[in-house]
Amino acid sequence: MQLTHLGHACLLVEEGGQRILVDPGSFSDLDGLRGLTAVVVTHQHPDHLDPRRGPDLLRANPDARVLVEAQTADLLVREGLEGRVERLEPGGQVDLDPVLVRPVGKQHAVIHPWVERIGNTGVVLEAEGAPVLFHPGDALDAEPGPVDVLAVPVNAPWGKVAETLQFVRRIAPRRGVVPIHDGLLNDTGRSMYLGHVADFGADGGVEVLDLRGAGATTLGR
Repeated sequence: MQLTHLGHACLLVEEGGQRILVDPGSFSDLDGLRGLTAVVVTHQHPDHLDPRRGPDLLRANPDARVLVEAQTADLLVREGLEGRVERLEPGGQVDLDPVLVRPVGKQHAVIHPWVERIGNTGVVLEAEGAPVLFHPGDALDAEPGPVDVLAVPVNAPWGKVAETLQFVRRIAPRRGVVPIHDGLLNDTGRSMYLGHVADFGADGGVEVLDLRGAGATTLGR
């Protein structure tokens, strides 16, 4: 499996001829993305689905399946994409042969009491012989089952590092964690967050697979 971190929460996952883009948001590098076979959106916030560039990205990839959280689907229907939108249903699965997409989770993390919670559906991506990857979107409470690689949000208005560490410890990825959701951090702050995850994400530490600026990176199990 090849992973490319395109900024903030956006990952390009390549496996078995599939090119699956997850969470193309406003902080991410989306220029020139072509040949996508699927676009996955965990929830409707602009840093996960850029309202300006997102619809154009989908139109530039007319053969890509559009797999989105249910409330987000309604927004894309209003953009005239109703014929392409497929709603992610927790407990179901989507076959992108050879990649299986399993939606998990229902709600966004609590930001604060004055912001209404919205839907959030993370995704587990798995293929035979490849590492199992979990991208949670913006929630730390889903139950994805055993995973090899965890895409972990390291910073957000709704998060604190103690909750991040508890999340990593609970999921206990076998291979390591890929930092995402870092678009609000400068280099100094980001290094501090990654250090906390590396040192305290498991007893004895956890491997941090920092893909920022690394291009397409092959990950094995």
